Amino acid sequence: MKIALMMENSQAGKNAMVAAELNTVAGDLGHDVFNVGMTNENDHHLTYIHLGIMASILLNSKAVDFVVAGCGTGQGAMMSLNLHPGVVCGYCLEPSDAFLFNQINNGNALALAFAKGFGWAGELNVRYMFEKAFTGERGQGYPIERAAPQQQNAGILNEVKAAVAKTSLIDSLKAIDQSLVKTAVGSTQFQACFFDNCKDSEIAAYVKSLID
Repeated sequence: MKIALMMENSQAGKNAMVAAELNTVAGDLGHDVFNVGMTNENDHHLTYIHLGIMASILLNSKAVDFVVAGCGTGQGAMMSLNLHPGVVCGYCLEPSDAFLFNQINNGNALALAFAKGFGWAGELNVRYMFEKAFTGERGQGYPIERAAPQQQNAGILNEVKAAVAKTSLIDSLKAIDQSLVKTAVGSTQFQACFFDNCKDSEIAAYVKSLID
């Protein structure tokens, strides 16, 4: 699995610690981690609005399989990511949230709170959330006797979102302020992750047009 980590400006100072914990957990499980920013407070400036755009491009192009995002409360990142087609983002404050999202909702992104409630031993909580998010087979249900309806409902939710978001990813991105999209795809870390792994030539051409 390819996993992208993205953090906005208010919590960029925690990026190195979060990236280290994610790499420790995901790397040991054989996953590839791409830290697409912000890597520190002086890095390419991002808000949680940009995170949604970045996640949608990376996931819909299949450049990555999963996104870990976050902001101060995690709420803005979750709302921003869930605006976009092809992104199913859960909200995660502690390890059981990650486990239940993994097993019941089986989405492709998580939004974490990197300020609210992030106190002593916060790095341990992050590590344990990652362990529950990426360990074992996904979508098995919990409790197990509820697996069938949970799997059915997760599929229905994806169908409903696809029906509501009728426009293509590129059309939806073109409908918003292009300066937002240009900023979202502007960092060297994002571009390396995207262009090295993108499997959709149309999305690649659109992103390239913004950079050029």
